[in-house]
Amino acid sequence: MLFRSRYFLVFFCFFLVLEGLSLSQDYLIGEGDVLAISVYDHPDLETTSRVSGNGTISFPLIGQVNVKGLTVRGVAEKISSLLRDGYIVDPQVTVFIKEFKSKKATIMGQVDHPGLYELRGTTTFLELLSKAGGLKDDAGDKAIIKRKGAGESVLTINLKRLIREGDMTQNVAIRDGDNIYITKAGVFYVTGEVKKPDAYRYEEGTTVLKAITMAGGLTDKASTSKIRIIRKANGKEKVIERVSMDEPVLPDDIIVVPESFF
Repeated sequence: MLFRSRYFLVFFCFFLVLEGLSLSQDYLIGEGDVLAISVYDHPDLETTSRVSGNGTISFPLIGQVNVKGLTVRGVAEKISSLLRDGYIVDPQVTVFIKEFKSKKATIMGQVDHPGLYELRGTTTFLELLSKAGGLKDDAGDKAIIKRKGAGESVLTINLKRLIREGDMTQNVAIRDGDNIYITKAGVFYVTGEVKKPDAYRYEEGTTVLKAITMAGGLTDKASTSKIRIIRKANGKEKVIERVSMDEPVLPDDIIVVPESFF
């Protein structure tokens, strides 16, 4: 269940390190980033420069260089090309992001420490979730990301696939200004002739059979032909009679297993 997610987060640390190394190479340089640049065997060219508002840095010999929107590798290749043009034969340029510009995202809902977090470089969803202390025990199966751009878009992360099944395609990169909400798990109720009548955590795909199994199974007195579901719809209750064992269950459903009198 998802309440074990914090243990899975520890398990994923190894994968996050590998993924982080790859993502940092894909990070796009922007205003406010501080770059440390060196050229092999040319210590006099070692430079630390902050990207200006118009996306440029200052570098010895070649002056202003537009680096906005380039990756770390792209900056190194561009400076190498400019130095090669009449300054240095086969320059070996190394670029390191010394300080990332300030980017922030908000994560709310069923996490231990909801709030506004600063993003350092490329930050994945799991990395941000870890900063927020992980999921609460009653976290649901989905994380909703509202993202601003050319109009607001909404992304949905399937937490079950990501955390329980290890589907890293769900581990999206978080962007500046993202608002993430971790949903609360729904519950359903099983009552009547079952061994453990109680409220149970809802999971997508739950059927009446699975719900009864979670409730410990039927008692000897149970009537399997008269099981009914009390369901709320549009603020009103309706009763679904004689449901089958493969009937889908919804959050807040009350599954009633009556006693057999025959």
